[in-house]
Amino acid sequence: KPIKERVEHNGGQVICSCPVVEIKVNDEDDSVQYLKLANGTQVTADYYVSAVPVDVFKRLIPAQWSTKPYFRQLDELEGIPVINIQLWFDKKLNSVDGLCFSRSALLSVYADMSTCCEEYANDDRSMLELVFAPCSPDAGSPVNWIAKSDDEIVEATMLELERLFPLEIGPKAEEGRRASLVKSTVVRVPRSVYAATPGRNKYRPSQESPIENFVMAGDYVSQKYLGSMEGATLSGKLAAEVICDKAMGRKNRNGIKNVFSSVIYGLDGEENTFEERDPIGIVGKGPVAYGGGQQGGVEHP
Repeated sequence: KPIKERVEHNGGQVICSCPVVEIKVNDEDDSVQYLKLANGTQVTADYYVSAVPVDVFKRLIPAQWSTKPYFRQLDELEGIPVINIQLWFDKKLNSVDGLCFSRSALLSVYADMSTCCEEYANDDRSMLELVFAPCSPDAGSPVNWIAKSDDEIVEATMLELERLFPLEIGPKAEEGRRASLVKSTVVRVPRSVYAATPGRNKYRPSQESPIENFVMAGDYVSQKYLGSMEGATLSGKLAAEVICDKAMGRKNRNGIKNVFSSVIYGLDGEENTFEERDPIGIVGKGPVAYGGGQQGGVEHP
């Protein structure tokens, strides 16, 4: 809501529940002509920015762009499943004000939102927000947790928290200090941040693209962080710099990143030729179809 209000205060407009279904390009120079929304509306602008997850963007790449190495390199990037968990307790945990990296094999990061977030501020009870990852064999987990039930995921999480908060959670905690779980939510994101496997970094594209009026953003786009909220924020800042430089007629300090040689050349040393690929398009209408997460069962398109 604060972001929406800020955008509108500065003359912008936030359109919800009406996603982009097509990027229409000009035949003469491959620049963006307009964006087509799900309700048929055509949106035109001076510059266009993609800030969707990599798996979603690959489904929208126009056929005319699909032969360009800059966009073809995205074939090497793929999102992995992540589970977000929220746990409410009946007591306040001895937590820190900030995001914590966990030593747990199941929980990558967590934060006590009752301490570090005004919206959930509470001096008497804790609400933990946790990232359960890796959660599938594709991401390196021996267990396909994303296919498990909510109860199984919460149970495994609570066992891990007994190790992280032994004096406050679990049977070893003193009865007067022991925190009990009040409620929980489990949000599955089948296609979240890109898989940061060895060798992937070189395929991350620059914010500036070979399309004059099209700029890339998102956590998978080239910047110093891996896939994360921090990486997405920095990528957005760098994308804004590209737009400002274009508007002022300046050369961007980062420019267009060179595409790695394995994308451009085959094993025989000859330059690769790419056939046009029509965009697959987005399948489904729920949040998962557009790279988001949802509670309950997740239907895969």
